Amino acid sequence: MPSFTEIRRPSPNFSATPAHEKLGVCFHHSVMDFEATILHMLSPESRVSYHVLIGADGTRATLVPDDHVAWHAGVSSFHGRNNCNAFLLGVSFAVDTRTTPLTTAQIASALDWLAPRWLRHGWTPACMTDHRQVAPGRKDDLAPREWLRLLAAISEHFLPVV
Repeated sequence: MPSFTEIRRPSPNFSATPAHEKLGVCFHHSVMDFEATILHMLSPESRVSYHVLIGADGTRATLVPDDHVAWHAGVSSFHGRNNCNAFLLGVSFAVDTRTTPLTTAQIASALDWLAPRWLRHGWTPACMTDHRQVAPGRKDDLAPREWLRLLAAISEHFLPVV
């Protein structure tokens, strides 16, 4: 798997305590391009952030450390628990998946980002979700076809062949 450029752009929009539980990942799309999304995440007035943003070429911007709670999911619920920000890391793709598919580089970069965390946190595909599913009726990202592409790539990459 290729390596991807990683930059740090610390967002002020997070909570340092309590520590993030890291029980899985909630995927988003930002609608805006990479640089515009970063500028938005750096603004305290936006009151929104992700742990990481992935650009069309696979470049990743780390906005909030994994141990902190990024403000990405808002009012949300996953596996019967509310407040997904506290236990799902937020990963966003710089695109609008309703109109533009994820690039091969974006998916590969997401897999690369997930890899060191997958075993460490005991994740499975059931620990992965998207914003649309944790905030139904309120959010529409990822587009269902792109979520299915991403989930298939995750499953193929991380599940052993039987």
